[in-house]
Amino acid sequence: MLKTRSGLPKHCTYEVDRYGKRRVRFRRRGVSVYLTGIPWSEAFMRQYAAALELEQGQRLQIGVARTIPGSFSALCVSYYSSTEFRDLKPSSQAERRGVLDRFRADHGHRLYKDLQRVHVRNIVTAKADTPGAANNLLKALRVILNYAVSQDLIPANPALGVKRLRSRNPEGHHTWTEDEIARFQAAHPLNTRAGLALALLLYTGQRRGDVITMGWQHTTKDGRVVVRQRKTGRVVSIPVHPELARALAQAPKTDLTFIKTVRDVPFSPMGFTNWFRRMCIAAGLPRACSPHGLRKAACRRLAEAGCSANEIAAISGHASLKEVTRYTAAADREHLADQAIARQLRAQNKRRSNLPNTPIRVYPTAKKR
Repeated sequence: MLKTRSGLPKHCTYEVDRYGKRRVRFRRRGVSVYLTGIPWSEAFMRQYAAALELEQGQRLQIGVARTIPGSFSALCVSYYSSTEFRDLKPSSQAERRGVLDRFRADHGHRLYKDLQRVHVRNIVTAKADTPGAANNLLKALRVILNYAVSQDLIPANPALGVKRLRSRNPEGHHTWTEDEIARFQAAHPLNTRAGLALALLLYTGQRRGDVITMGWQHTTKDGRVVVRQRKTGRVVSIPVHPELARALAQAPKTDLTFIKTVRDVPFSPMGFTNWFRRMCIAAGLPRACSPHGLRKAACRRLAEAGCSANEIAAISGHASLKEVTRYTAAADREHLADQAIARQLRAQNKRRSNLPNTPIRVYPTAKKR
């Protein structure tokens, strides 16, 4: 998100009210709202997101008259203004809207009542070169067509019987290895932006969207990082790792976010990923290394340390233990095998030490005649 010359988010300006108090005002396309709190703080940005959503909702109502009744575009406009869509997190809204709008560019003029299962299957199969994108589209179509069913617009959802494409990488994002972590740290020490970014990702185990909003306001006097996750709404309270403490000790105390762009503004999620990938390439790491891979590496380290799934979830914030298991699948199996054999040997030695000391019977040899 870009800063304006005033240092505020887009569409925001400082205004002085009749009492001489300077206030922040959001104005865009007929929406005018005063925002309270410190600019760029978590509470301020929640109000800013709500103002953007209000403006977007009004814009969608204007767009209703421009769509063909019964078309897929008209269905999307209706869905975007529904409670089901508005209840999603802003990041989830942006992701789903992006998928559906790309679909609308090619098929928005078509009537959704004419959409059949074979059409959905052909559309998904046509994206076989990018199975991840194909499956994301199928997921979005299932959701919006379920909405159409709930509104009695169509009798059944034609996307429900279509199978997902097999992913080329079933494990998802690449989990960083210890060698890759060491190479990155050698290229980007703790006193650099990249070094601080890696420390925040690796020692908190949080998503990029939460890491880019972290600041001193998220730390406590007793040495913890407390964050409300943007995706799940869960509050996680994590003890500050000594390595993270060393990195934070060099971060300025005046900023609301630990990591900022070269323009001295907070990162957007995609902007952060693009910048961090460039830092990885500069360190000689493969392109598969990503911020989310460090979240998985954090879970892997906890698993290798013998932490239970519940303990890992307390840090990562996962709502499902099944998801934790998937994240820790890349745990060092050789290391875990060594631990298992060592534990087995300790158990065997313990059993032997508990056996009674029975005297050894020696039978006399026969005398020679």
